[in-house]
Amino acid sequence: MKDFRQLKVWEKAHQLALAIYKETKSFPKEELYGLTSQIRRASMSIPTNIAEGCGRQTDAEFARFLQIAMGSASETEYQLILAHDLEFLSKETHEKLHTNVEEVKRMLASLLKTLRADR
Repeated sequence: MKDFRQLKVWEKAHQLALAIYKETKSFPKEELYGLTSQIRRASMSIPTNIAEGCGRQTDAEFARFLQIAMGSASETEYQLILAHDLEFLSKETHEKLHTNVEEVKRMLASLLKTLRADR
């Protein structure tokens, strides 16, 4: 069992989720149960799955949860594109959040590669 708080990828994903929660406060009220809810849930799922994977017994189980986190990161990436195209996010905010999602995805891919190499 690993302490998820010690993982840089978890910290980066946590900061991303916090940033998305902050930015989505200004989304239109009619999107509260639509895009606002979806993008928040997807972004929160990334650090959540990393944390859950750390609580598992084997590296194979941990890797499975990292793959789920990767899927959530891709989902978040698309929802950021949609939010920008709907003009809910400025270009600058979108670029900053998109860069952060890409960094989290690279970190997840690297950790997955390390886990697979250790098998």
